[in-house]
Amino acid sequence: MAFKHYRNDKYLQAEENRQELGFGKQINTNTRLINKDGSFNVKRIGGSFWSQINIYHRLITCSWYRFFMVVVIYFIVVNLLFATTYNLIGMEFLHGADISTPTMRFMDAFFFSAQTLTTVGYGRIAPTGLLMSTVASVESLLGLMGFAIATGLLYGRFSRPIAFILYSEQAVIAPYLDMTGLMFRIVNERANQIIDLSVEVNLSVLETDETGKKNRTYTRLHLERSRVNFFPGSWTIVHPITDDSPIFGLTQEQLLEKQAELLVLIKGTEDTFNQTVHSRNSYHAREIVYGAKFKSMFSDISDTGMVHLDLRKLSQTFDVPLASPLFPEVEEENSTEKPK
Repeated sequence: MAFKHYRNDKYLQAEENRQELGFGKQINTNTRLINKDGSFNVKRIGGSFWSQINIYHRLITCSWYRFFMVVVIYFIVVNLLFATTYNLIGMEFLHGADISTPTMRFMDAFFFSAQTLTTVGYGRIAPTGLLMSTVASVESLLGLMGFAIATGLLYGRFSRPIAFILYSEQAVIAPYLDMTGLMFRIVNERANQIIDLSVEVNLSVLETDETGKKNRTYTRLHLERSRVNFFPGSWTIVHPITDDSPIFGLTQEQLLEKQAELLVLIKGTEDTFNQTVHSRNSYHAREIVYGAKFKSMFSDISDTGMVHLDLRKLSQTFDVPLASPLFPEVEEENSTEKPK
C-alpha cells in the first residue's frame, strides 16, 4: 500500500482549526439546521426498528396532550381486545353478566375488562371456568405492569428539568453604542429560577471553495455578554458587528444567498432540581430584520413593589435608522463634498 508523502501541514492545520458543531460541512440544504422548537432537522434512516421507535424517549419528550392520548388509546384498545376475547370464550362463563342482547353482552364484557385491568373488581361479574379465569388473570397482570410503566413515565416527565425559555420571533440588526449590533431576546416563561446562564451563538453559512464546491462553515460570534448569574427578567443578547465580525458589511440578500443561520445554545442551572438545563434555537437569514429594535418589556412598578414583565412584548420591535445616533453626520459628510 502506498501512502502520500508529507509535504506541509497547512491543510492539516486548517482542518484542525476548523470549527465544527457536529452537522458536517457538506450540508447544503435550504432548510434550517435547528428547528424553532430546538429539535435538529436531521432524519436517521437505515437503523434498527426499535432504535427508530424509541418508545421511552418519545413518551418522555412528547407533549402532555400526546402522552395522555397514548394512555387513553392504550386503555381503550386493550379493553376492546379482552372484551372480544371474553365474548369468544362465552359470556356464560362470566357470572352476573347481562346476556340478553349482543350489545349488553359486549358492554358487560368491556366494563368487566376495565375493572379487571385496573384491579378494581366491583364483584357484580366474576369469571368462572379455567379458561375464562386464566384470561382474566393475564389481564390483571397486564394491567399492573401497564400502570406501573405509566406511573414511571409520569414521574420521569415531572422530574425532568426543562428550560422554558422563550425566544423573540426574529433577530434584529440595530444601532448599538457607536456601531451596529445583531440582537435577539430571551425570557424565562416560568416562575422558576435559572442561574449561571450562559449562551453560545454560532453563525452557519455556505461558502464556495477554490474548486467551486459549496461547504458549510461555522463561526462562533463574539457576544457583548455571554454569561449572567441571574435571569429574573428578559435578556437581549448582542453580537457587536465590528470590522472582524463575519456579518460586517453583509446585506440581508447576501445572508439569504449564503443560507445564513444563527445557531443558539443556552445552558443554565435550574434551582428547583439543581440540574443543568439546555435550550436550543436558531434564526434563519429570513428571520433577521435590519433597522429594528426591541421594545421594552418592563412596565411600571406596582404598589407592592413588583416589577411587571410583559411576555407579550417579547417580539415587538420598532423601526430605527441604522446610522448611529452618536455620529449622525458621518454618512452625510462622506456622501457630500465639503465646500472649498
